[in-house]
Amino acid sequence: MLLIAQNHLQLIVEVGLMLFVTMVFVLNLIPLSLSVVTFLSLFLAGGFTLLFGADLVLLVVSSSQAEFTHPFGPIALLGVVTALASLKVMRSSGVDVRPLRRFVILFIVGITVFGGLMHRSFLLLWILGLFLGYTIISKDFREKSFLSLKRLLIFLGLMLAGFAGLEVASRITGMTIFSPLLRLSRIEEYSVSSVKMVLNNIQLIGHSGDASYWGSEGTAFAEGYISLPMQLVLFFGLPFPMFFGILVNQKDTVDYMLPGILGYGFDFGYLGLAGLIIFVLGTIIIGFKVLAMYREKRERNSKKYLGKEVLLTGALAAFCSQALIGLFVFNRSINGTALLTFLFLGSIILANAITLKSRV
Repeated sequence: MLLIAQNHLQLIVEVGLMLFVTMVFVLNLIPLSLSVVTFLSLFLAGGFTLLFGADLVLLVVSSSQAEFTHPFGPIALLGVVTALASLKVMRSSGVDVRPLRRFVILFIVGITVFGGLMHRSFLLLWILGLFLGYTIISKDFREKSFLSLKRLLIFLGLMLAGFAGLEVASRITGMTIFSPLLRLSRIEEYSVSSVKMVLNNIQLIGHSGDASYWGSEGTAFAEGYISLPMQLVLFFGLPFPMFFGILVNQKDTVDYMLPGILGYGFDFGYLGLAGLIIFVLGTIIIGFKVLAMYREKRERNSKKYLGKEVLLTGALAAFCSQALIGLFVFNRSINGTALLTFLFLGSIILANAITLKSRV
């Protein structure tokens, strides 16, 4: 009975532990050579390019979409950054990577266009993730820092151009769903009252019962504002409170209309928020320490960990980008199915530490 989750937070922790254990076994039992990881990263990048493109076509043709960018955007980022890191390793070994590089650039352009048209939050996550990925790769290979005023201006320019393009597309097609200005006005409409509500009702553990949507029937803690996918909860038959169709007027108040630090703080309290921050910072610190160890082994002409090194590079870029956007911009980027993706990326990073230690 102790293993059966009693609320959403326990389920999140248990699923995270299961993913972590699974990734430990995967990284130990499956030989992840550089060629295997490169193939898988290209497969992911190409697959998500087609998936996001199909989702956009459905939006234009039938005004319906599956919104794949929210849950799978970070995994697409994992694939692209891993592929870029793989090409870097191969090029440093004298391999001509120009044909593969063309494919990667094509995937980057496709995902940027298709995903950016679907969601503005994804465009932020994607561009930030690419920037972090390039920076990590340049540092890992002890090259001149990728960070420069020119490149910062280029990334900012691309971001502004992307949002301007979305607004133009919205005006031309008459599809307001593309409009960043509409999204910003919606956030402005809800954000002030939402922030006040959260700050006035957050407690050490959970929130004030008066602020709960469920009223007296609620627990004022882990009530489903932050949750794993509903399908997962239903699959296990867990009797947790869940939001069905209650979006703009209720759940969105503490969902993607607020940064994650407020959403997690409201549902789990200050202690829950502290636990999230410790998990995020701990995962990032451990990941970069392990990446430095992989780099030392590569510089000693050891090719044993090349596949894991580039995979860890992609996972770090995707995890950091998702964490920054989810915690400080849109809660939705680390909620629902996106939270499952977040745990998956974190488990890849942490599992590398145990794998490295066991094989030294």
